[in-house]
Amino acid sequence: MRTVNEEARRARKIELMEKAYDCYAENGLTGVGIKTVAEACGCNSATLYQYFENLDDLIIQSTGYCMAKVEDDFMAKAPTDPMELMHFIDEIPYWTAKKHGKKYRLMYQVYTHPKYIEHGKQFFKGVSRRYMEYAISLEAKLGIPCEVLTPLIFILIRASVHYAMFEDEYYLKSQLEVLKQSVVMFMEKYKGNMVKKAE
Repeated sequence: MRTVNEEARRARKIELMEKAYDCYAENGLTGVGIKTVAEACGCNSATLYQYFENLDDLIIQSTGYCMAKVEDDFMAKAPTDPMELMHFIDEIPYWTAKKHGKKYRLMYQVYTHPKYIEHGKQFFKGVSRRYMEYAISLEAKLGIPCEVLTPLIFILIRASVHYAMFEDEYYLKSQLEVLKQSVVMFMEKYKGNMVKKAE
């Protein structure tokens, strides 16, 4: 059981991670030292070192924590009703870009850096697992096997993140059009499964 002090320390660490990640997202990964991060967090460098071993540890932990929160936001908006699916596909890339574009751009700076790439691999394994679990939950509603749904979800995520980073409208529209056509095609192909599950 956590004590009050442990809870307070955890809350303070989360606050520091969120402020540090926002600072990096606003200013970029390079050229931002511990002093700048500490100022953004409203503390001094010594305080940061009470919670993190070094600057690399701060970057790794804050990226993992803050991007997991972004994924939570994304999953909270994911539809549970098949009737909402097409609207979700059309709207989620723009919501992602508006709300989390800077965070995604920073994430790719961090996780493609040679020092941090192994941490990126671990993070994306967890993300893939969560989307596979979401595909399993959709299987019962849409009648489409999760093995088919999972890559469709990945296409949507990739298109959304790409748009959040580069705002490439042509890439986005082409990906979404293929995705929506695929969903319709697979719903038609597996509509018998949906009827069976409803019975």
